[in-house]
Amino acid sequence: MEQKKLGLPSIIATGVGLIVATSCLLSIGQGSAAIGTPFIITMAIACAFNILTALSICELNALMPNLTGGMAQYTLACLGPFVSIVITVGGYLTCQTIMGSSEAAMFGNTLSSVFSDIPISGSVYSIALIVILTILNLFGVDMFAKVQNIVAYGLIGSLIFLGLMGTFKLGTGQVVEQEAVISSAPGDVFSLLGLAFFLFIGVEFIIPISTQVKNPRKKVPIGMVISLVIILVMQIFMTIGFSHYTPWDELGASTVPHILYGTLLCGKVGTIWMTVVSLLAVISTLNTALFSISQICSGMAKIKLLPDVFQRRNKRGTAYVGLLLVAAAMVLINATGLSTSSQLTFLILTGCTFWIFSYIILHLDVLILRRRLPKAPRTFKLPLGPVIPIIGIIGNGFMIYNIDPSWDVKKRIYLIFVVVLAILCVYAFFWIKYVMKRPMFKAYQIKEVMAMESDLYQINHYPKLAKRLHMQAVPDVEALPADTNTGTRPES
Repeated sequence: MEQKKLGLPSIIATGVGLIVATSCLLSIGQGSAAIGTPFIITMAIACAFNILTALSICELNALMPNLTGGMAQYTLACLGPFVSIVITVGGYLTCQTIMGSSEAAMFGNTLSSVFSDIPISGSVYSIALIVILTILNLFGVDMFAKVQNIVAYGLIGSLIFLGLMGTFKLGTGQVVEQEAVISSAPGDVFSLLGLAFFLFIGVEFIIPISTQVKNPRKKVPIGMVISLVIILVMQIFMTIGFSHYTPWDELGASTVPHILYGTLLCGKVGTIWMTVVSLLAVISTLNTALFSISQICSGMAKIKLLPDVFQRRNKRGTAYVGLLLVAAAMVLINATGLSTSSQLTFLILTGCTFWIFSYIILHLDVLILRRRLPKAPRTFKLPLGPVIPIIGIIGNGFMIYNIDPSWDVKKRIYLIFVVVLAILCVYAFFWIKYVMKRPMFKAYQIKEVMAMESDLYQINHYPKLAKRLHMQAVPDVEALPADTNTGTRPES
């Protein structure tokens, strides 16, 4: 049976679903409480830099389409396996596992506070959610899309509606008389860029599912940009709504500013509604993270950056090994109580630093391939030559510098970043030297990276492995690499 394909609504739902998390709702409140409505400027700048990153990813995807490993494969073709492993494992797998665990913990904490009369700990709710979403994702991309579309669009619609109510003062609560602008000084606006960047991070997780999208070369770029713009609009309305209904000092002191806003906007109805919204955000983020990370692990295994077992798929086409491994890690973190640690937010911010650094590598990949293959056909190409990737690199570096307003916090983040980087470098060294047995920093040819995505390549080069994975010896024309000079594919 032919597998169903994802449309533009599912692409947008995936992009929005991963980005808009409960922790993001918390970050909007913190940023708004710090400087007031000028935080909108900070968010707009952060969104713009993320759009530049999305466009660079789209050019890479246009040159090397249908790659489930995404960034791992792009970087493999530019900087070799060492950098590819360090950036992908550190910037995506580790970071997303930690952040997904924290989102599950927030889900559990919310339910345990709402149903305080029931003697069930928050970790039980968290683990139950992880297990349920894992089971649903085992049913394949169609089930993923159904869950994601319902949850993500319910989330988007609710937040925009509540934001509009606050913006136009349509709530049943009392409007607060206060200055909308706390500070408009450039230093204060820029110092929160790291916080604002977190509000838009993760849109590239659309790429691993691009192989299951109808007309991906057209819909993936559009879906990425639309996702980011929708999120920015939603957050602008929420910030203005905060200024009308929530005193800035109370907003800054609250650990659940979105719940506070809902309560002050519409009373008990607003409390329940915003609680539902926060639960939708958690489900949406976890659902997207579980599915996308399993695809990335499968793609990395195809190019031998991870063990071959990650390529295994069930009858529904789900790369279940990566899915179950990430789910197990999230369950373990929540079961041990680490996800409720006071240091978790700090760890997430550290993970984001690695994530932003990976964005710098993505822009660098574009510049390298522009120089190496200037005439190669690209169905999507950034205008202005190298200008946009260079601006993106500078902007992302600026984001890392402004990851936190406090120098003490930044120094701790940088220290952990270096330590994690060193650990990943050791792993990459031994894996490449003794398992892959390839040069550390020698880039693969694009045609080899793309061919490795095909089952036909695996059958020809690794027949025993292909037999274990039940691969069929039928060439997938779309998966075969295009000639880098003509852009043509072999005829079936």
